[in-house]
Amino acid sequence: MTTTAPPPKDLRDFYENPAVPVASGTPRSRRQARMLAGALGPATAGRARTVLDIGCGDGTAAATAAPFLTGHRIIGLDWSQDALRRARTRIPYAVRGELTDGGLPLRTGAADAVLFSEVIEHLVDPDAALDEIRRVLRPGGHLMLSTPNLAAWYNRALLLAGVQPVFSEVSLRGIHGRPGREVVGHLRLYTARALREFVAASGFEVVRLAGAPFHGVPRALRPFDRLACARPSLASILLLHARRT
Repeated sequence: MTTTAPPPKDLRDFYENPAVPVASGTPRSRRQARMLAGALGPATAGRARTVLDIGCGDGTAAATAAPFLTGHRIIGLDWSQDALRRARTRIPYAVRGELTDGGLPLRTGAADAVLFSEVIEHLVDPDAALDEIRRVLRPGGHLMLSTPNLAAWYNRALLLAGVQPVFSEVSLRGIHGRPGREVVGHLRLYTARALREFVAASGFEVVRLAGAPFHGVPRALRPFDRLACARPSLASILLLHARRT
């Protein structure tokens, strides 16, 4: 199936389009929030932590995480003004920032944790993004990163059949050669091994890699998708917990 949309002038134009999805599945957000809550521990008097949701989109992920992070301060950051307008209806703090050249409006070492939920696959320069995240995190601060898995169980079968993998895209104007209907702007995809190596090379210690289901899997296949989470290398979504060295 091929779908068409008005051609964007550039990536910024693409992501400022209100029709482009800026939220992912709630189950992934909950799993990620539980991992972060376990890493941070409960907030106590004088011990509230600053958590940045970088690439917060419409604020859904931060709002889902908030009940697990009671007492901690969550700040959403995005460069899309349209996304920020929507995020401010869900979370108390949502500010504009970019992931290159010191573009995050925080001082060095100001954050205790960063949520980086399905953003890295959209970036032209993920190296610069992790450099900037590392800058704003304190030593020992937590990075909770999620991204689609190029080697998800169904993508392995699709490739064997000569079909473009789910999550991958060859155009910003339409879907070509793979299942699905939405164009979401994925530029880079990772396997579990590639993600571990990339994050470690960027100055982080990988603590844990887990799997999460994908909300777009057909209902009949969702039990298989949940089972695949037991082996992150086969899961739909990769959830990585790392610490700044």
